[in-house]
Amino acid sequence: MKTFAKHALLLCAVSAANASWAALSPEEIAKLGAELTPWGAIKAGNADGSIPAYTGGIEPPASYDPSKPGIRPDPFADEKPLFSVTAANLAEHGDKVTEGFKEMLKKYPSFRMDVYPTHRTAKYPDYVTQNTLKNAATCALAENLLQLAGTCYGGVPFPIPKNGAEVMWNRTLKYDQYAYYSPAQLSTLVDSTGRKIQTGGFAYWQTFPHYDPARTTPIGPEDMLEYGRVDWTAPARKAGEKLVLHDSVDMLEVGRRAWSYLPGQRRVKLSPDVAYDTPSPAGGGVGTVDDTQVFYGAQDRYDYKLVGKKEMYIPYNTFKLHDPQKCSDEQVFTPNHLNPDCVRWEKHRVWVVEATLKPGKRHVYPKRTFYWDEDIPAVGMADNYDDAGKIYRVTQANYYPFYETTGHNPHEFVVHDMTSGAYVRQAYTQAGKGMMVVTKPEEAKPSGFYQANSLTNSGVR
Repeated sequence: MKTFAKHALLLCAVSAANASWAALSPEEIAKLGAELTPWGAIKAGNADGSIPAYTGGIEPPASYDPSKPGIRPDPFADEKPLFSVTAANLAEHGDKVTEGFKEMLKKYPSFRMDVYPTHRTAKYPDYVTQNTLKNAATCALAENLLQLAGTCYGGVPFPIPKNGAEVMWNRTLKYDQYAYYSPAQLSTLVDSTGRKIQTGGFAYWQTFPHYDPARTTPIGPEDMLEYGRVDWTAPARKAGEKLVLHDSVDMLEVGRRAWSYLPGQRRVKLSPDVAYDTPSPAGGGVGTVDDTQVFYGAQDRYDYKLVGKKEMYIPYNTFKLHDPQKCSDEQVFTPNHLNPDCVRWEKHRVWVVEATLKPGKRHVYPKRTFYWDEDIPAVGMADNYDDAGKIYRVTQANYYPFYETTGHNPHEFVVHDMTSGAYVRQAYTQAGKGMMVVTKPEEAKPSGFYQANSLTNSGVR
């Protein structure tokens, strides 16, 4: 970490030269890589030691076999919960439980939160941490807080965020990997009666051009934030459909563009509604498009208030969900919520952001509260409220690290509908069938793979 601290000090001079853009003082920048990690998390543990100091992330366990990409044995398989949070002892733990999960504990007697030892498993490559240090001196937001300004590189844009918008931009520009894919992802709804319904099966690819390891140029408003592609295999009515999605860095002026291939018509159509509170295509009526991965898309419908940083219980290092011996499909899906035996909770420091709908804008959630991990900006939870001010839906990301290399997978998420008692688990890989596979940079899909005409060329049913 000494290298990062020296680099941060050198950037202080840069920040002075770019004072009109810099959000941080030279003294603040000097903390990065010293008392703070290069991405701005508190390096030290907490007062009672229940959150450890950051010591460099995670390495693969001895049981990991590099010849089996996507098969990641649980490095914490032998650990037992320190305690469980239930409705009976909620008063003892209430300050570390979100309002949404408090409601779940009160409403569902079968729900509990097994809290395990905390492991800070974030792991960034050197080029991302170096770019983050550059961003600390030169990256900023435009006056509308909806567009980047200054000079921003492929890293955490705001390692010491000053407002809610900057925390949300850290989530938008999160580092997962440059590229990864899954040959078989699923989405499953459990309805109010406990019946399990598969709402989606698909192969999935994703590439983040601004995180190309070979890139040395800053991010421009014309650049692509991400490319995504879905090839549907289930249910039967959707099998053969395909979707490509383009998210621009400038979500205000350029926004999101998506195209879908419909095999019955043998044509590609522009899909203008894959955004905001449009019902999620694989949600089975539970959740919106921007519930994806807790929050996904443009920020222009809300004002964001930074409440601060708190210690909270959060799903983390969820390898157990992928262990077929402990959490098969038959075991993991229980009425109203995932089987508590299969979900690992840990205590982490999180940024708390309140989102309030802007005047004149519409959304099914007039208010939302987000909780984002200090080490990995995309790992989080959300309480989503209805017009009456009651909690409508509760979302969570089920994160695990790519411990064989660097990066993080917050791709899988769960949306709980507190009105109906149904929930949906989306974009997960079946236990024992392999997790997300990291793509080597030289093997990443070219941009042409994510174009509309590629859907026509490959669409056969």
